[in-house]
Amino acid sequence: MSDAWSWHYNPDAQHVVGDLPGGVVAEVERLAEQLAVLGRDACEVGRGPLEGGGLRTLDIFGGRGFLMFLAPERLREISVVRVVWLG
Repeated sequence: MSDAWSWHYNPDAQHVVGDLPGGVVAEVERLAEQLAVLGRDACEVGRGPLEGGGLRTLDIFGGRGFLMFLAPERLREISVVRVVWLG
């Protein structure tokens, strides 16, 4: 089994980022790639429960928005579940 992590939109890109500007989508995807590279350490990024996994929140563009993600170690994947853009 590979130790590499992947990422995806949950349930899909249209639902999570469908109406957002292209620059915001690109930044979300860049951050999701970086979270996948971090692997299990992604569970410590942003805000959220310190133990036991769960939903994490990460600011984007200096607080002009945020993305919410799950990083279940057993699945070895980052699930981007919501993006809020305040910009």
